[in-house]
Amino acid sequence: MLEIKNIKKSFGNKQVLKDVSLSVQTGEVIVILGPSGSGKTTLLRCINFLERADGGELTISDKTVNFTKVHKKDIFEIRQKTAFVFQNYNLFNNKTAIGNVMEGLVVARKIPKSKAAEIAKHHLDEMGLADKYDCFPSQLSGGQQQRVAIARALALNPDVILFDEPTSALDPELIGETLGIIKKIASAQNNTTIIIVTHEMSFAQGVAHKVVFMDDGFVVEEGSPDDIFLRPKKERTKQFLSRISPIEYNI
Repeated sequence: MLEIKNIKKSFGNKQVLKDVSLSVQTGEVIVILGPSGSGKTTLLRCINFLERADGGELTISDKTVNFTKVHKKDIFEIRQKTAFVFQNYNLFNNKTAIGNVMEGLVVARKIPKSKAAEIAKHHLDEMGLADKYDCFPSQLSGGQQQRVAIARALALNPDVILFDEPTSALDPELIGETLGIIKKIASAQNNTTIIIVTHEMSFAQGVAHKVVFMDDGFVVEEGSPDDIFLRPKKERTKQFLSRISPIEYNI
């Protein structure tokens, strides 16, 4: 389970998150939608402590922390339960594909290198990268780099995987491929909670258990895909959806 209560976050005088609360059950796939600047990515980054929220409370599985009183040990424990897939991959340029996947296992989880290599190969194989173990990021396409990043997240066996606009840096022809991989993961990870920030409407409809629409730092509306896409209640949600045409991808 993941629960957020009254998260607040400001950058200078700009309040980006305004008392955001959200409850996600174990194994659910949650898609967060909203215009640029609505606070979607900041929310994900606060969950993983890539940003420090100014207030509120976070629960992941059996661990609850208050953002105003959190200690380094608490942050470490939360990060042990989460994995983050960045929109720009965030791979180590000086490490090979297998080195990138092994890094968190060896450094953060203290897993022996031989076992970490075994785990890394398994997840790279699942991503169709069995022939790319020794390639550096500069030798990989954008889609391949994103698959390495996904393999890195899966290798950690986290309670929660956070995807931040995972297709935004990809060429259009690679978007469907990556969405298909994420959809496969969502179908298979029964005990892993997945939260995805995306602009891909048709994907959101097909993969989400729940859709959350954010705007101006608030959760405006949340519900099933049918509730949000077919029967939105809030006028702001209707305005947003009316301006976006869903693109169908072969996934």
